[in-house]
Amino acid sequence: MTQESPAAIHDLAVIGGGVNGCGIARDAAGRGAQVLLLERGDLGQGTSSASTKLIHGGLRYLEHREFGLVREALAERERLWGIAPHIIHPMRFVLPWTKGLRPRWMLRLGLFLYDHLGGRQALPATRTIDLRRHVAGAPLRSGFTTGYCYSDGWVDDARLVLLNARDAADRGATVRTRTQVTGLAREAGLWTIDARTAQGAPLRFRARALVNATGPSVLALPGAGQGLTGRRMRLVRGSHIVVPRLFDHDFAYFFQLPDGRIIFAIPYERDFTLIGTTDRDHEGGLDRIAASADEIEYLCAAASRYFARTVAPADVLWSYAGVRPLIDDGSDLPEAATRGYRLDYDAGGEGEAPALHVLGGKITTYRHLAAEAVSLLQPRLPMMRGGDWTATAPLPGGDFPMTGLPALLDGLARDYPFLDAATIDRIGRAYGTCARQWLGDARSMADLGVHFAVGFTQAEAVWQMDREWARTADDMLWRRTKLGLRFTAADVAALDQWVKDRG
Repeated sequence: MTQESPAAIHDLAVIGGGVNGCGIARDAAGRGAQVLLLERGDLGQGTSSASTKLIHGGLRYLEHREFGLVREALAERERLWGIAPHIIHPMRFVLPWTKGLRPRWMLRLGLFLYDHLGGRQALPATRTIDLRRHVAGAPLRSGFTTGYCYSDGWVDDARLVLLNARDAADRGATVRTRTQVTGLAREAGLWTIDARTAQGAPLRFRARALVNATGPSVLALPGAGQGLTGRRMRLVRGSHIVVPRLFDHDFAYFFQLPDGRIIFAIPYERDFTLIGTTDRDHEGGLDRIAASADEIEYLCAAASRYFARTVAPADVLWSYAGVRPLIDDGSDLPEAATRGYRLDYDAGGEGEAPALHVLGGKITTYRHLAAEAVSLLQPRLPMMRGGDWTATAPLPGGDFPMTGLPALLDGLARDYPFLDAATIDRIGRAYGTCARQWLGDARSMADLGVHFAVGFTQAEAVWQMDREWARTADDMLWRRTKLGLRFTAADVAALDQWVKDRG
């Protein structure tokens, strides 16, 4: 027997728990809609947690004359930093000039535009550096003399998704993870949504409007309507590798390659370096996306062109990949395909419920996309009031000044002296001011319950299960944190057993 949703009719059903879907759910809930968010797996389990972890304008998109996209993304950088200063922070990138590749004048012109297109205020401007004397030149091979140092931002992408969902739920949204949509139908002026739980139990929901934010699966959502007729998407796989730390400073690198592509090398989780990304057309299924052996080899070889220390596949501690759903604009090369987005609005026939399909996009522009999407639906959902409100409203834990993270970390270290410096840093950057809600009045590690490993305790695990929709050790160790890089197999097994015992 199919179980009906407890709410007879939702105003808006959002299908897809990636960054765009969660951003839309948050925005709509904040405008007064009764929102239902359905995700077939864990929040951010797909493309949205497999990015290069950057909030950036996309310097290389200037070459493809995507000035509007770059301007929009640059304008969003400081807005996002302002609403989530715990999970987003500024980062300086070093771009070495390489003889035989893009000329100096082109790099200087591109960086001048990058500094001035998006209304930069708090981030420092580009400057030219001498790599023979600058700290960022020390890990590089000999021969690099001139570099350009510019600003962009870093983000914990999986937690960005999660915090948008948490804020949506705090504003009244119903968030259901591990709920697979199996069919959609327009009936009596509403959408009827059939779904099933992870255990196979059938569910049915009804909504006045629908958003299809399923990312790479956007064209395959069963029964989504006629609004996607003739649309084509280009699925492009981006792969990354994580290796032991290659340098001892906080600068990141932007490296040019002879094939015209670029890669980043970014300080990651204190003890590691993140290298990516590739751009390969993806064929096949979407359930188990992984970096191929030749992509790993490509990234190692690319990094070894610049670093004095050779990077080999044997050095790779972890690799991951995601499939970007790009609008098929006919580009010859996957890296040239637009990173812009399109919102396809399907009003339906007379008396039918509307649908909105989200095609393309990038993590930096998710908030702007969400505001535009909700505004498009607002005339059909009169219960919603107001306009774009998310540009200044902090995400959970981000209610402190965007330059105030050091003070927040100092306060946690003072009040919880039994936590080591690495754990304080990790907790503060993950939870911001919400950290105190689960740390509470603890005066020792024992007050936080079972200590699984490297500062991860029962109190944190309970918070993640009760407030962050975590259901497995994998959810905790690879999305809500990146402690999977530090847990041993025995540590993982102990946590997994605890999760199963708790239910």
